[in-house]
Amino acid sequence: MIVNMPDWVEEFPGAITVSAKDGRILYMNAKASASFAKQGGREALVGGNLMDCHGEASKAILRALTAERRSNAYTTTKEGVRRFIFQSPWYESGELAGLVEIAMEIPADLPHFDRG
Repeated sequence: MIVNMPDWVEEFPGAITVSAKDGRILYMNAKASASFAKQGGREALVGGNLMDCHGEASKAILRALTAERRSNAYTTTKEGVRRFIFQSPWYESGELAGLVEIAMEIPADLPHFDRG
């Protein structure tokens, strides 16, 4: 677990997973752990490698995010639940430290507003 993770992150209503730049999973909050309960949750996954949890296409995207230092965002539906996924590099003292993924449930009729 990341030592300096703020307390609010644990009970945040979205799934937060943090990995090191080598793919090692460093932290999963309660929602992420519950989301991956069938795979053993954080007890089984923290310390393992993020790449072991993904297919080849996803691995290529994760490698590109790290190499190109860019973010990725998309929506998905799984078991009838829509989710917004945001993946991004995170940094420590200006140096690439790894990737963070935030997965939030979204309603089917999510409003969209154009402002300006």
